[in-house]
Amino acid sequence: MKSKKKGMVIAAIGSIPLIMTLGNSMLIPIFPKMKSSLDLSQMQVSLTITVFSIAGAICIPVVGYLSDRFSRKVIIIPSLILFGLGGLLAGLGAAFFSNSYTWIIIGRIIQGIGAAGTAPIAMALTGDLFKGGEQSRVLGVFEASNGLGKVLSPIIGSLIALIVWHLVFFAFPLFSIISLLLVWFFVKEKSNRQAPPPFPKYVRGLLSVFKHEGRWLFTTYLAGGTVLFTLFGILFYLSDILESKHSIEGVLKGLILALPLLVMVSTSYITGSKIGKNLEKMKKLAVLGFLLMTISFGLLVMFEKIVLFLIVLALSSVGAGLILPCVNSIITGAVGKERRGFVTSLYGSVRFLGVALGPPVFTRLMDWSRTGMFLTIAAFTLIVGLLVLTLLHVKGKDGTDNKQTAVRYKYL
Repeated sequence: MKSKKKGMVIAAIGSIPLIMTLGNSMLIPIFPKMKSSLDLSQMQVSLTITVFSIAGAICIPVVGYLSDRFSRKVIIIPSLILFGLGGLLAGLGAAFFSNSYTWIIIGRIIQGIGAAGTAPIAMALTGDLFKGGEQSRVLGVFEASNGLGKVLSPIIGSLIALIVWHLVFFAFPLFSIISLLLVWFFVKEKSNRQAPPPFPKYVRGLLSVFKHEGRWLFTTYLAGGTVLFTLFGILFYLSDILESKHSIEGVLKGLILALPLLVMVSTSYITGSKIGKNLEKMKKLAVLGFLLMTISFGLLVMFEKIVLFLIVLALSSVGAGLILPCVNSIITGAVGKERRGFVTSLYGSVRFLGVALGPPVFTRLMDWSRTGMFLTIAAFTLIVGLLVLTLLHVKGKDGTDNKQTAVRYKYL
């Protein structure tokens, strides 16, 4: 593949997680205005993220199988259309209908269904098109693009909210069209693609994978889901206290929300470019990442001034940036191409559930105790880190070892 063409393919794939990230993160800055405008409770506001993520989590395994059965591209393009239409419906409902909240929820559910066929399938597509160390680099770009969306979205959301808060929903169709055109014109799947076996045999193959490797595979799923759970939970908390306790609104609020995300995306990009296919290095970096997250959340109990709070929070962002590219590479290489869509999609479901649970769980913890909230989350990340340390067994030091899972299960 020529370098220029390869660059456009990477840009097209990278646009997909970028768009999907905007689906949740761009709403966070508008929540206080949406809450006051529609007279909602904090829990009702958090449900706009939760229903999106749950709808996506439920649908992801189905579209994962369909992408294995047909092709990645034939799933991604209609999904981007559905994602844009859901945003349009939510925007129209918020702007013109009396029962605005109901229409927003319906639109968000449709968006979640559309999101199911985008970023998780794009991860499988990356595994199809790129191999070896190049695959890890592109997955690093994938996670960095995801993080870039998180960095840009609070700023974009804050800027749009200066006009009117529900205008944010109308941005989703525009972004979807851009990503759709990039995928349509630049992503070309291999014509010699082999269809997966009939569904019963396909399921037996998957059960065989999870029977032999389920312990560490589920551990990596939990690791990725935990990062997204804590990330969206802390953003939800930060968005609330910036306005309620520090009277920070508008673009400045968006910039502050973007800072920890910028640290995460920078770390993700560097990590993805350095790990290659070295599974031992991936495990060590993931454990280190959870250690940094635990230290960060534990120390946040002592800091309420916003500058010091953000500095300490940056430690958890570095940890997240270490963990996600490693988990992505491990999961993408866990099975062969014919079942990769389902396995990566199941991982996508776990990530979506993490996003779904973050805001409502943090809402309850905020109501209970600020100190208790941070100590609870610190204990949780410590436990997950210990699970990664003890259950993620590495065989061989690099991706060339023919005893590794990625190779052993390629021919199942």
